[in-house]
This record gives sequence, C-alpha cells and structure tokens, in this order.
Amino acid sequence: MKRSGFFQQIAVGAIGVTVVQKQAFAGILMQKSMPGLFYVGSYSQSQEEGISMCRFDPDQGTVQLVDVCKGVANPTFLILDHQRKFIYAVNELDDFEGKNSGAISAFRRDEKTGKLTFLNIQPSLGAHPCHLTVDRSGKFILAANYTGGNVAVLPVLSNGELGEPVEMVQHSGKGPNAGRQEGPHAHSVNLSPDNRFAFVCDLGIDKIMIYRFDERNGKLTPADTPFFRTASGAGPRHFTFTKDGLNTFVVNELNSTITSLKYDPAGGTLTEILTLSTLPVDFTGENTCADVHVHPDGRFVYASNRGHDSIAVLSIERGPGRLKLIQHQSALGKTPRNFAIHPSGRFLLAANQDSDSIQVFSMDPLTGKLAGSGKSLQINKPVCLLI
Repeated sequence: MKRSGFFQQIAVGAIGVTVVQKQAFAGILMQKSMPGLFYVGSYSQSQEEGISMCRFDPDQGTVQLVDVCKGVANPTFLILDHQRKFIYAVNELDDFEGKNSGAISAFRRDEKTGKLTFLNIQPSLGAHPCHLTVDRSGKFILAANYTGGNVAVLPVLSNGELGEPVEMVQHSGKGPNAGRQEGPHAHSVNLSPDNRFAFVCDLGIDKIMIYRFDERNGKLTPADTPFFRTASGAGPRHFTFTKDGLNTFVVNELNSTITSLKYDPAGGTLTEILTLSTLPVDFTGENTCADVHVHPDGRFVYASNRGHDSIAVLSIERGPGRLKLIQHQSALGKTPRNFAIHPSGRFLLAANQDSDSIQVFSMDPLTGKLAGSGKSLQINKPVCLLI
C-alpha cells in the first residue's frame, strides 16, 4: 500500500535560501535570542512549491515566510549535517529515473548567507523515502523507505554530495492490519548516541529492527538481538532517545500509543518499561500518531495525534523511563504531522498538514505544558520542520 497524500513528481532544483543563524540558538533555555530561520519540508504540488524558508523570532513568538526553494519534489523530511554546511532532503516518490524508488537530494549551505546550492541527487533504493539521519562521523546518510520496506545507506563525499548507496537491508513480514500492514514499511531510522547501532521503526511488521552500524564502511548487520517487537498492530513510527541516552521512546502510529524503553548500550537491546495511550480516555474517533520529541531539559516528551489533532504532553517521572500524561493541547489545525521544539525550550512549532498551517505554542518551563500563542503561518502541506 502506498502512503496517502502523494502528489505528482516534479523536477528537482534549487535557488538561494537562508537557514538558521548559529548565534540564534546557542545554549538551552535562553532568555533572549536573535530571530532565526528554519526550513519547512512539504508535499509539493507544483513547480512553485518545495522547501520553504521561514523566520522565527523567539522574543516575539512570530513566524513568517521568507522564501521558497522551488521545484523540489516532495521534500517531506529534512536534515542538517553536524557542521551546518549541508542539508539533505528525501524526495518522497515511487518513480525515480524509471525505477520503483524515491531519492535523496543534497544541498550546500553558504556559511555567510545561508543560501542553498543544489549538489546532486541519488536513488534511495526504495519507494517513498520518509526519514533520514546522518551518522556521527558525518560520512553517511541513512534513509528509511516506507513503501520499499527497507533502509539504505549513502556515503557523504568530501564536497557534501551523496555517493551511490553502499548498503540496503530489506525487511519482510506483515502485521494484522490488512490495510496498513500488508508488508514492511520502514518509517524512521535513528542511530544510538555512540553511533554503534541503528534502530529502524517498521510500521508494517510491528518491529524496531536493530542493526550494528559500521561507521567505516556504512554496513549494517543484525544485532545479537535483531529487533524489539511492539504490541501487535501498534505500527511503530518515530523513535527518540532521552537526554542521557539510557532510555528511548517510540510513538506507535496505528494504536496511538507511546512506549518507553530501557536501552542497553552494550548490546543495543531495548526492553519495554511501559506503554501509554496518547489519547483522552473518552476519545472514540479515528487517530494515528506521527511524531515524538523530548524537551531540551529532558523532563518532558511530546507526541502528535492526527485525528484527535492534538499534541500529547507527558512528564518523565522519577524512575527510568516512567511517564505520566499531563496534557492534550489542541494543534489548532488539522493533521499535525511533524513538530519541532525550539532549542530555547520555550516554543513548540507544529506542522498541520491538512489545514496548511504552522502553529506556534509557548511552553511552560516548569510544567512543560503548551499554550497557543496566537501566532501562526499559512503554508501549503507542511510536514517537516527543521530548526
């Protein structure tokens, strides 16, 4: 099954774009900071759309559109390299150069102006790539292909371009949800803090696949414990580590839950601590979860609900990985997919895909709770925010 909301393929190109000013986001829990710029990935329906550049002023809480990098085909997930020199985008397609594959595009960022220069594009070796991560060494990009049901590794060359893929691992199996789990669907790929293990959430087979990652050559090999199995029909989607790197959280798309896991860095194993619903107990409608992030101070975790159209706020309680649901904040829009927490810890920005808006929320530094700021921006099909 193909993911919903795909649009026609368009040519890949680039024009000058500005990105985050380094000084704007220095430190955690800043009281004041200069206005910064961020990227918005989207589903592109025309040559006039692509990667949008927006300005966020954390002192005023305002956001505005500055420019658009036009003609980039479905750049639905974006990452920045560790040196802030290059940006990489998935091209979420199922037909690239006549093959059943999507692609990954590379852009150079001018250090002074922040303008983007398109470098090159490579196949992702699977249809509809939807998530990327860059390894700690900066030498490899790992890509999760949703419809392809696999994970690929592409080398980063010295000039920031992407080389041809050096690794691809295909998943197999299915889950009980016939409409969404008829086969494997790799939805995200994350690396452990020490760069030794890769974790691939596969929605289609209810597993977080665990691989040893060799940063010398980009190869993936199954870990001694090769996967963590979620609840049947859960549909694991996105994955994140706690601030100390000893616990992880996975948001499960299909059964609308978040699972807290104990992480053993020796063998890369995951052990479930608890699973909580991301929904109010009286909610009876349809819902799927999308994204999950930990607050910069490490005390709160947030997850997005699509259907209930909210951000669930959970506190990380005393005791490893314990969680308590403390709030449901309306997304003030429809279908909140990706969201981003400003590095100051004072704001959360949510991309509401089906109401074409980015909403800005203030964050209480003591309770972690969210409140609508009254600030927003209309933008077409936003699905990824890169601050």
